[in-house]
Amino acid sequence: MSKRDKTKVVTAGRRKEWTQGIVNPPVWRASTILYDDVAHLRANGAADTHHKLFYGRRGTPTQWSLADALTELEPGAEATLLYPSGVAAIVTTLLALLSPGDHLLLPDSSYDPTRNFANGMLKRLGVETSYYDPLIGEGIAALCKPNTKVIFLESPGSLTFEVQDVPAIVAVAKDRGIETVLDNTWATPLLFPAIEFGIDYTILAATKYVVGHSDVMLGSVTAAQGKYQALRSATYQLGQTASPDDAWLGARGLRTMAIRLDQHGRAALKIAEWLKARPEVARVLHPALPDCPGHEIFHRDFKGAAGLFSFVLDGGDEAARAALIDALEHFGIGYSWGGYESLAIPVDPQRHRTATQWTAEGPAVRLQIGLEDPDDLIADLEQGLAAFRAARG
Repeated sequence: MSKRDKTKVVTAGRRKEWTQGIVNPPVWRASTILYDDVAHLRANGAADTHHKLFYGRRGTPTQWSLADALTELEPGAEATLLYPSGVAAIVTTLLALLSPGDHLLLPDSSYDPTRNFANGMLKRLGVETSYYDPLIGEGIAALCKPNTKVIFLESPGSLTFEVQDVPAIVAVAKDRGIETVLDNTWATPLLFPAIEFGIDYTILAATKYVVGHSDVMLGSVTAAQGKYQALRSATYQLGQTASPDDAWLGARGLRTMAIRLDQHGRAALKIAEWLKARPEVARVLHPALPDCPGHEIFHRDFKGAAGLFSFVLDGGDEAARAALIDALEHFGIGYSWGGYESLAIPVDPQRHRTATQWTAEGPAVRLQIGLEDPDDLIADLEQGLAAFRAARG
């Protein structure tokens, strides 16, 4: 029987051999796995150890349950691997696919640690990176070289929220035999099923919406059919693994992700529309708003919006922006997002651009909208904007 997404997040990954008759798979902690005899040890080591006990680093039913659930959320996927963070998932995927002399295409709006890895370790290993306008679409063909091996996408961008034309870029990549990798943390497969859109590897910083409680570092990569073995080999060689305790907490969070994401999205859009009408705000960067770059693609491809967006202030300086953020009571000041609590941080996109230019009417603020009542958050932002006006003069 077919299942819709809200049913999948509740039922996926709960095989009877893993749950042993209880609702949630238990926490299987293991380093050493014991064998009946030498013959058993040798036979197990020579066989495919996917979802089979071999050594603790290869996982236990606790990790397999979450990985299996994330695979089921991506129609057309082959399998998923877990990592100790979203960054670990990103760098392992790139190391699995790139070799010295290869060329990588990276959007100019990409997550800063992704950019740092490309400019740091990948450059040291002899991999060339070119940055591209996230709105380039099929025009990316002009940037592809004979040695281009990977096109990395992040849609929307995590600071300025440009929505990329994934189908157009995927079409160019497939025509040239180039692998595509998408950081899909903002949307999750519930809002953008990346494998269905032709992406080869889709990455989640599961720290965010999967976990949902700001208490676990976790990442995942889901591979399309025929793409899993290369990722698995690199993951094992690099010794990447996620702890069973963290995987268990990720699985617990997953069961409520659909309803949380829906609430995050509805509240964020209400607040974004309120901010758009404020005289202190020059622009609101939310993909669901018609004037956000790539909105028409968002409207075409996405099933809904998440709870993270930015806004640009009308004038003011660093001190005025800090006055706004410091005055907020319901918004914490801290990195990450996707948890139940709201957050606000200053963002400066111009510091991370090389292929495109970021110019704005004033400083920018990024908001993570949590599960509080949106009217309380609006009231909080109203008094924060009052502090901004006073500091701006």
